Amino acid sequence: MILTGPEIARAVAAGEIHIDDFSPARLEPNSYGFRLAPELLCYEQAELDCHEQPKATQVVMGNEGLVLEPGRFYLGGTMEAMGSPRYAATLYACRSVSTLGMWIQFSAPLGHCGAIFPWTLEIGVTHPVRVYPGMTVGKLSFWAMQGESRQYDGKYTGSTSAVASRLSEDEDTGPVPLTSRPVA
Repeated sequence: MILTGPEIARAVAAGEIHIDDFSPARLEPNSYGFRLAPELLCYEQAELDCHEQPKATQVVMGNEGLVLEPGRFYLGGTMEAMGSPRYAATLYACRSVSTLGMWIQFSAPLGHCGAIFPWTLEIGVTHPVRVYPGMTVGKLSFWAMQGESRQYDGKYTGSTSAVASRLSEDEDTGPVPLTSRPVA
């Protein structure tokens, strides 16, 4: 069951949801609007290997903003540390940002209960778009869980800003031997 804006505010006041720099003005009917942090990461390599930690360069936006270019992939962060030990969360772009041809999330919208940190945004644009630090780019919704919960304790625990991929730390990223299949 999704939480309403007033229920998010109640849960923040009760300590059931953590939103660092909470503002009631950013509450929406079923979500909380979050802002783009000034730091972006850009991968340096033309080709990434899932067995190796990618090298990333940090770019810090000034008040004049930064023009994001098509064909580039950016990792941004939320200004707010957000999450909950009690609720799961999902991240979405604002419609106004999406209709500029900007994506802030491609494939990892789920925040497990216990995951409380600034979220890493997966950013791409269809044509040049100027963005500014502190602009509202998305919304986070919170969901009641059913069943026994288990707190997140993964490799992104303790993150304080956008984080490059840590896939190389997974044990199951190695090659899988191909075996011959029986011929029918």
